[in-house]
Amino acid sequence: MTAESLKWSARLHVAPESSVIKRLQGDKIVLPQSALEGLLAAAPIVSIEGNGSRNYTSSFNPFNQYSFAAERQARDAFADRQQQLPHPLTFRLVNPQNGRAVYAGIREFSSEEGEIGLSSMLQEALGIRNDSTQTTRSNTPQPDVDTTDTVVSKIPTISITHRSLPKGTYVKLRPLESGYDPEDWKSLLERYLRDNFTTLTTGELLTVSASRNERFRFLVDKVDPEGEAICVVDTDLEVDIEPMNEEQARETLDKRLAKAKKAPGTATGSSAGGALSVGQEIHGQVLPGEYVDFELKQWDKKSDLEIRTTTAETDDIDILANPFSSHLRSKPRIDEHVFADLSSRPAKRLKISHTNFEVEEAEHINISIHAWKADNIVDQKPLPFTVTVSMARDDNGQRDPQNTPAQLDTDEVICKNCRQHVPKRTLALHEAFCYRNNISCPKCHNVFLKSSESWKSHWHCPHDDAYGGGLLSQTKHDTLLHPSSILQCSNCDFEAFNVPILAQHRTSTCPAKEILCPFCHLIVPQQSPEDPSFTDPEVLMSGMTPHEYADGARTTECHICNRIVRLRDMHTHLRLHDRDRIGRIAPRLCSNVVCGRTIKPGDEGRIAKEQFGLCNECFGPLYVTTHDPEGKMLRRRVERRLLQQLMSGCGKPWCHNVQWCKTGHKNSTGEDRVVTAKDALPKIKPVLDRLASGDHTGLSFCVDEAAQSRRAMAEMVTAEGAYELAWCTKALEEEHNDLTKARGWLTDRAPKINEVPT
Repeated sequence: MTAESLKWSARLHVAPESSVIKRLQGDKIVLPQSALEGLLAAAPIVSIEGNGSRNYTSSFNPFNQYSFAAERQARDAFADRQQQLPHPLTFRLVNPQNGRAVYAGIREFSSEEGEIGLSSMLQEALGIRNDSTQTTRSNTPQPDVDTTDTVVSKIPTISITHRSLPKGTYVKLRPLESGYDPEDWKSLLERYLRDNFTTLTTGELLTVSASRNERFRFLVDKVDPEGEAICVVDTDLEVDIEPMNEEQARETLDKRLAKAKKAPGTATGSSAGGALSVGQEIHGQVLPGEYVDFELKQWDKKSDLEIRTTTAETDDIDILANPFSSHLRSKPRIDEHVFADLSSRPAKRLKISHTNFEVEEAEHINISIHAWKADNIVDQKPLPFTVTVSMARDDNGQRDPQNTPAQLDTDEVICKNCRQHVPKRTLALHEAFCYRNNISCPKCHNVFLKSSESWKSHWHCPHDDAYGGGLLSQTKHDTLLHPSSILQCSNCDFEAFNVPILAQHRTSTCPAKEILCPFCHLIVPQQSPEDPSFTDPEVLMSGMTPHEYADGARTTECHICNRIVRLRDMHTHLRLHDRDRIGRIAPRLCSNVVCGRTIKPGDEGRIAKEQFGLCNECFGPLYVTTHDPEGKMLRRRVERRLLQQLMSGCGKPWCHNVQWCKTGHKNSTGEDRVVTAKDALPKIKPVLDRLASGDHTGLSFCVDEAAQSRRAMAEMVTAEGAYELAWCTKALEEEHNDLTKARGWLTDRAPKINEVPT
C-alpha cells in the first residue's frame, strides 16, 4: 500500500480532559468511532494471498494438468479481496490557529463524536492551551493556517490527515539542558520510545521521566530518511545524542561533582542505610527531601515492634515503614507507606502490632527515615538522627513508667500554672515567680517562658489535635495533612484529600501497585486494564488482587489426583487432600519383622485370622490344602521353617536375618554359628505359644532382597520421627524403593505422628 493509497482527513475539536486523556503519553491520540468507519471506507481493496487450501473450480485435480488453466483463471477473477488498513496508522495534526504541525499514532477509537483526545506532549507541540481562550488573529497568509479575521472559538480545533511515514533508521537528539548523566537517561530512551511513540517529528520536544522526579528534555534534531517525520514501529532505530557544547559540558561536570559530594555515605550527603537489627542503635544523617532506607530481616513475629528515632530538636524527620511481602514490594515513601509517624514531635515513635495482617506475611520490614523539605528553601544541611528498633512489651494495661507522674510527698503540692511539685513552704514564692515569667498553653498544657521564641511560634492546628513550634513545622503539617488542593495519584484517577490517604491508596487498591504473582511468579501491577475491578464480587470473595484472580483462571493438573484444577483453586483443593490425608487409616504391616510389605485392605480380615498376619508372599511356603481348623498343623510348619533357618540357613547372599537364620548371621557378622535342634527348640517354643494365644509378633522368616531392603529403608525413615513405620513401608512399596519419591509420597498422602487436622 503506497502513502497516497489511503486518503482521509477531518476537523475535530480537542476533547476535554478525562480519565482516558490523562493516561495518554507520547504521541498517542484518541479518535471517535466514526473516524474508524471513515478510514475503512477510504481504505483500498487488496487481495488476500496464501489461501491455497481453497479450490475455485469443482473440476480441479492437482494430478490432472488439463484442469490447471481453468483453476488459474478462476483464482484471478474471484480471489479473496477485502479492505485493509495500513499498520501502523499515522496522522498529521495541524493547529489552524498557528500553523504548528506534528505527527501522531493512534491509541484507540473511543472518544466522543467530533472530538480528538491529545496527550499533553501533543497539546504543547500544537500550542494548545486548555486553561484559557485563544483570541489570536491572523492576517498574514500561512500554509495550513485559517486566515479568517474572527475571534477563535473557545474550543480549539485540529485538522487531522492520514499520512503514511517511512520506517526510521536514525534519529539525532539534542539535550536542551546541562547536567545530563549518560547513566541516567541512556537506559531510559529505548523503553520510553517503545512504550510511548509511534512517530518522531523533526523539531519535536521529548521529555523523558526518570527516577527521583528527574526529567530530561531532548529536541528531535534530525531523522533519517530525511523529511518531516519517521515511523519508529517495527524498525531498527539508531539513536544518537548530539555532543554538548563547552559550556554545557562544564556545567554537567560541576553537577556531577556536586552530586558525588552528596552521594549516600559521604560527609555532606545522606547515610547509606542498610541492615537493621533489634536492639541496635544507628546514628546517621539525611538530606532534606531524601530517604535513608533500612531493612529489618529478623525479629520476634509474636511480639509488637517499636521503632524510635530522635533528632537534635527538629521535627522535620519522619519514620516510614512498609512490610515487604508478595503483595507489597515498594520501599516506604512519603506518599506510599503503610506505617508512619508524621507528627510534629522531635522524638518519633512507631509501633507495629504483630497481629497486623500486613506483617504476618512479611519477609522483612523496610524502614525509611525521611527528612521533609520546604519548597522555599533551596539548600539545607543534612539532619542527624538516631534510630533504634525494640520489641514492645505487654504492660497489661499499665502506663509507661516514664510517663507516670511521680508520687507526691506529704509536704509537696502541685503548682497550678506549671504543674510541677513544689514544697508547701515555698509555694507562694514559686507562684509569684511562675505566674510572672511562665505561661501554660490552655490546649496542650505545655509550659513556656513568656518571652521565649518557642512560645511565640507555638501553634495548634484548627482541624485536629496536632501542635508544634515554628513556622516550618506548621507548614509541614498543613502540606501533608491539610493541603490546599486535591492530591492526584500519579498512576490512576484516584484523588486524595491529604498525603496519608494517598499513601494508603498506593499501598492497597492502586492498580499500579506491584505484587509478586504466585501464579506467573513475576512482579506485575496488581490490576491491568483487562483485569476485573476490586469491587467485583468474585474478586472480593477470593481475597486476591484482580491480576491474581485473572491469572489464576488458568488450569493445571493436580499432582496427587491428576484432576484439572484452576490455579487459584489449587490451594483449597490441596487442603481437601490434606484433610483426607490426616484422616487416613494406617496400612497394616506384615507380621514378619524382616518383610517390607503391607497387607491389602481387602485381605486384612482373612490374613489376620488364617495367616498369622503374614502377607501372601511370606505365607506362601506355609500354605497347604489340608483342613486344619485349630491351626496345629500350621504351627508345626512354622516350627519346621524356623528350625531349618536356625540349623541350615536360607542360603541367600542378601539375607541379614541375624537372630533367626544361620546364613543371615554369617552375612552380617562373618562368623559361622552352629545351632543344634536341642538349642533351637527352646528358642522356638515361646513363638509358638504366642501364635496359639493369637499373638502374631516375633515371626522372622527370610524374604527376598527387595522386601528386606525396603524394610531397612523404612526403619531408617521412621527413625527421623516424622512418620510411622507402616506409612514409610507403604510409601517405599508404592514408589518401588525409590527413597526420594517415597518422601514425596509421604508428604502428599501420609499423616505425620500426632498430627491434628487444622
